[in-house]
Amino acid sequence: MSSRDQGLVLFGHGARDPRWADTMKALAERIGALNPGVPLQLAYLEFMSPDLSAAVDALVAQGARMIVVVPVFLAAGGHVLRDLPDRLAAIADRHPGLQVKVEPALGSQSSVIDAMAGVCVDALQRPKKPVDE
Repeated sequence: MSSRDQGLVLFGHGARDPRWADTMKALAERIGALNPGVPLQLAYLEFMSPDLSAAVDALVAQGARMIVVVPVFLAAGGHVLRDLPDRLAAIADRHPGLQVKVEPALGSQSSVIDAMAGVCVDALQRPKKPVDE
């Protein structure tokens, strides 16, 4: 399967405040810089658009036959363990033959945990600021 047959969905919770999506958009931009041309869609569980179904539909319309879904969650809770499979089952009914690979929650990956730990340790090394700044 060529890279043109593949697509990537970054699946996040969503929020009422549109600024919440800034991190998702930054992640998508970084992925695009690392892998130019990869068909990529952001998708949200609630409050924001597109939802997972619309994101997958867009990738299928671009020719994707295999889609990787990356849950952009700190850990795998109910949304990743229950809501995501329910949504994917409905998508499978609409797109027979579409291959979907679901990655573990992004925050549970050891390399991400290492990066977050590094940020925390770095915070200990920075000069302390008064609380009221």
